[in-house]
Order: sequence, then C-alpha cells, then structure tokens
Amino acid sequence: MSTMNVSLPEALKDFVEDQVSARGYSTSSEYVRELIRKDRDRQRLRGMLLEGAASPQAVAADADYFDALRSRTRKAGRR
Repeated sequence: MSTMNVSLPEALKDFVEDQVSARGYSTSSEYVRELIRKDRDRQRLRGMLLEGAASPQAVAADADYFDALRSRTRKAGRR
C-alpha cells in the first residue's frame, strides 16, 4: 500500500479524530479511505445517471409500465 501525507488545519484534524473515535474507525487513514471510496462510488453513480439521462427513452414510464413491472416482480417473488 502506498503512503500519502495530507496537511490539515487543526480544526479539520480535530474533526477527523472525532469521526475516527465516534464512528469506530481504527485510524484516520481508515476513515479517509472510506471517504475516498464513497466519493468514487458517488462519481460513478453520477456518471451512470447522466449516461442514462442522455440515452433515448425506450418505453414510456407511465402507469401501465409500472403496473406491468409490479406484476413481473410479484410473479418472480413467487418462484
């Protein structure tokens, strides 16, 4: 694993230490890694949402569409 040093103002350092303690992380590195993973996941999701929004609409998402979706879901749950 690589090492990266990050300089923080005292107030942010105190905040990180409080989060580590309150949320049960072992180290500040563990807390920061989790923040980075969540940000990476958020960016990936945003990209997928933008891609989906830019794609052509395949079917109308109206009441009939959702009724059929609910029906298929119920049938799949009975198997």
